Amino acid sequence: MNIAIRYYTKTGNTKKLAEALSEAVGVEALTVDSPLTEDVDILFLGSAVYAAGVDSEIKKFIESINVNVGKIVNFSSAALIESTYKQVKKIAEDNNITMAEEEFHCRGAFKFVHRGHPNDEDVNNLVEFAKKIVSP
Repeated sequence: MNIAIRYYTKTGNTKKLAEALSEAVGVEALTVDSPLTEDVDILFLGSAVYAAGVDSEIKKFIESINVNVGKIVNFSSAALIESTYKQVKKIAEDNNITMAEEEFHCRGAFKFVHRGHPNDEDVNNLVEFAKKIVSP
């Protein structure tokens, strides 16, 4: 199974998740500045919310995909909204890319809100989630 991890972050919350995911599945986590260069079965895509929307860098990355992607598995953190799933799914579907039904989301710290998140429990939950996704 060919797996890739891409993410975008401004605060470091999503990077923290991407690095834990990288260790769990044995694939290097790269920012969305690194295009996909080969077909993948699973693309773990880390997105975060800024001003109530998925950052435009995520949209640009999805729109630039020119290889086959079996499915995108969304992982995200946000201080206020529940998830980036619906927004990322719409962008993926608009670009004819399948979005997995499963996703991982946790709270992310922003200023004084949800200080300390993602924390160790969040990271452990992501690792367990990833293992379920990649195991046959």
